[in-house]
Amino acid sequence: MYETIKSRLLQGAVPAGGRLSVEALRHEFGVSKQPVMEALRLLAGDGLVEIFPQIGCVVSTYSAQEASDFFLMFAGLEGAVAAVAASRCTPAALTELDSVSVRIRELSRNPDPQVQSQGYLTLNREFHESIHRMSGSRIISDTSRRMWDLSDFLINTGAETPLAFASVEMRQDDHDGIRQALAARDPEAAKSEMERHILETVDLLHPRALQVAGKEATNLE
Repeated sequence: MYETIKSRLLQGAVPAGGRLSVEALRHEFGVSKQPVMEALRLLAGDGLVEIFPQIGCVVSTYSAQEASDFFLMFAGLEGAVAAVAASRCTPAALTELDSVSVRIRELSRNPDPQVQSQGYLTLNREFHESIHRMSGSRIISDTSRRMWDLSDFLINTGAETPLAFASVEMRQDDHDGIRQALAARDPEAAKSEMERHILETVDLLHPRALQVAGKEATNLE
């Protein structure tokens, strides 16, 4: 039940601020109230919902500033992961990465924006999970998974405009830059390319917030 509800939230099936009915979920899954509440408490721990006494459970809402703050932190983490992966890159790992890239290029030629949007979110996560595996660290993979969940949630519930579109090809261009740095076993280049790629997400979500994130990233250098 937890995984099913989480999947819906990550896909934006319920808008930010939308209410989740315990009774409706209880009837849908054919269970008592207790397992529903336990699933919702886990989702609240993930930052995807909020539970208010006497009110109920609502899908979390994040401001543009909060989104930019998150992606600034996320970019730093994924940049560090890419640097580790670059130092441990193998031909087999690059082959795995390339297979995902081919599918993203094919997706970019699909004329349906909705297909592009949903397809890219799935394939993009596969691309980055390949890099996590390349790092050879279970701790890295486990830590990144929750961050990626929140990233997908923010993208699907917080974008000012739908995310797909002509940007799929542009995002894959970023992936190619990351791949090049990984293949060269250049940790610094891989870190830089990854951080830039993640921070560009803020521009797709909230264009004005990118200016804040960009300035803060510069100040951290």
